[in-house]
This record gives sequence, structure tokens and C-alpha cells, in this order.
Amino acid sequence: MNSRLPIHPRTSEPAPCCVPSKERAERLAESRYLTERRPRVTKGSTEDMVKLESVCFEMGTETEDGFPADGEGPIREVTLDGFWIDKYPVTNEQFKEFAEAASYKTEAERFGWSFVFHNQLPRDRYGELVDDTVAGHEWWCKVNGADWAHPEGPDSNIDGRPHHPVTHISWNDALAYSNWVGKRLPTEAEWEAAARGGLEQKIYAWGDELTPDGKHMCNIWQGEFPVKDIAEDGYAGPCPVDAFPANRLGLYSVAGNVWEWCQDWFHPSYHVFATTSNPVGPASGSSRVMRGGSFLCHQSYCNRYRVAARTSNTSDSSTINLGFRGVRDL
Repeated sequence: MNSRLPIHPRTSEPAPCCVPSKERAERLAESRYLTERRPRVTKGSTEDMVKLESVCFEMGTETEDGFPADGEGPIREVTLDGFWIDKYPVTNEQFKEFAEAASYKTEAERFGWSFVFHNQLPRDRYGELVDDTVAGHEWWCKVNGADWAHPEGPDSNIDGRPHHPVTHISWNDALAYSNWVGKRLPTEAEWEAAARGGLEQKIYAWGDELTPDGKHMCNIWQGEFPVKDIAEDGYAGPCPVDAFPANRLGLYSVAGNVWEWCQDWFHPSYHVFATTSNPVGPASGSSRVMRGGSFLCHQSYCNRYRVAARTSNTSDSSTINLGFRGVRDL
């Protein structure tokens, strides 16, 4: 008997219908247990939030433009209980209120540094500001003094940017804010359902064309990555959260601008075996799910502004293109 599992033709993942029964049953039981014990928040303000009643949608993608190794597929029908989700990513103005009221220091502030993309730094001060770079991805710079209030380094500030998404926020920071304001982070399934806005199996949150009728719909990179962003969409860095049109549900900035943290631990194939009713990620892991892409995404390198795209980072990581939004249960 051949012990190899059949492989899904596009996702390179084992076909779920052919998983050995014991393994499949164990994963299903575990995932249901985790779903039953997922964090729930039913009190708190719903101002500037969008309400989703119970949802049934097709999650994931099998498009050839995707990244099979990320676990974007297979497509599966997912059902969710109702929830509220923020219209916008959390802004500088909102996070400042929290930080001051709670005397909260982000992990970037406590570490004393964060990652800044090279084109966000003044050229004449690069040597002074950059302490180190990421091997193989030298465009990512370790900048001492970079944090949410100083996005481009110690001499920068957020004056005049109250409605820009807060950045340099770790998953742990996002969780702390969410707890303070009476919300939680979205599960990955909740995030995708809201971002799709009822558009089943479309590539982007607005449809299948990146720039319908030549109109830019999100803040991403145009030009030659990582050398020059010609900013045809009007922005070469983070932009106000309402700078581009909302999706059909009224959610803004679900593609590009800044990555958004989700509650789940990341795994490339856990969902293949798990429940599709209010799914959450595995019980543990080394990194957390991020969704939506950012102003640094480009077709030639990281086209993860697609609505089904996913990636991850460690819970204490912070960068100039990483933020979040909150949810609340019905």
C-alpha cells in the first residue's frame, strides 16, 4: 500500500479527504477544542465598527499567483459566528491615547529599536541611523530609536499623521491595546471573511483587476522593488487609513498600507485537517498570522495584497509596515 498522501494539484498540500482517519480525527478534535476555548469579547463600544452576522464563505485560494508554501489553499467552505470588526486599522491617534492612559511602552520602545525599510530613511543620515541590516534582505534596517511615535527613527514623529495606521506594533502590543479597549484580535478566518466583503473567490478585496479602469485601490509599491518606489498611487510610505475606497462592507485599508496581526498561530497546513466552523490556528507555534500586505508589496516580490494571501512573524517583531485592527463578538 502506498503510504504517500495524494497532493492537491495547486496547493502542494495533502488532499483532506485522503488523510488517514486517525490523524484526521485527532486534528479535527484538537481544532474543535481550540475553537470552543477561543477568546471572546462581548462588551465594549462598537463605534466605527462593522457588524457581520453569521458568515459562510469560501476561504483560501488556488490561484497560480499564490504561494502554495504559505498554505493559501485549498479552498474550503468556512462558517463563522457573527462579530464586529473595526472599519479602520488602529491609528496613531488611537494608540497614543492608549499609551498615555495606560503608561504603556511597546516592545520596540523597550528593546530600543525597530525595523525600518531603507527608503523611509534620509539618505544623508543612513550611516548614522542604521545599526545593522537583515542578511539577504539588506533593505530592512535595524534603527535605534525607531518606534510607533518615531516611525522613521529618533528624529521623526507622528505630528500631522493622526489618521495614519500605527506601526512598529508587535503582536503582543496589539493584544495589550485590544484588551485595554475591550476588543480582541481577529482570527484569520474572521479577517478574510470581512476583507472579502461577500465577494467570493475574487483576487482582491474589490474584484479581479488590480487597478480597475486605471484606478489605484490600495497603497502598494510601484516601480522596481526594492530600489525605487515611484508612488503612482500617491504614497511611498504608510497613508491615512481612509485614503482608498472601502470594500463592500465598509472596511478600509484591508489591502496594502500596513500588515495586520491576527490572533492565530501560523501553520502552512493546519487548516487542511481542522474544523471549518469558527476555525482558529494551532495551539502553539513560532509565529503569528499577518494579513493584508503593505505599502512595500509588489507583484515581482510579494504580491500578498491579494485577499487570500497570508504570512507570519514572531510575536515580538515590529516594523514600519505592521499594524492591526480589532474585533468584538456579537
